Amino acid sequence: MNREQLEQRVNSAIIRLIHQKGYICAVDVLMESGILAKKDYETWRNRRVPYLERVCHANLSQLSAVNHLIRSYAVKNELKPSYTAYMSWGKGKKEKLRFSKTGNETIEKNYATHYVSPALKKKKEEEHTDSTAADSEGL
Repeated sequence: MNREQLEQRVNSAIIRLIHQKGYICAVDVLMESGILAKKDYETWRNRRVPYLERVCHANLSQLSAVNHLIRSYAVKNELKPSYTAYMSWGKGKKEKLRFSKTGNETIEKNYATHYVSPALKKKKEEEHTDSTAADSEGL
């Protein structure tokens, strides 16, 4: 896949995800664009591989470009960054998962950050206000 094809796939995935979920994150974009299989994602979450990049169907340059496209979209569209700790699934002690082979803090943070649409935040605040008002009326 060349750079132009990668950008098209990633941008399409970003648009679909922001409309479906109201936020974007690297893992969802990777799965939506076909770079990461759901099965491989689950394998990583269950600690069967040491880091996420190992099971992605793209090279490190392409993965870096994906993260750059996500951040660029987030800045352009004024999405709010929200760090999310990815913890392991399954039995035993929950451990923080690694995304990259190097474990570089900046790279790890880029993968783990979710970018939330202000519209989603506003909608949740309105829902909370509505439910609080309904609870008050019920007293």
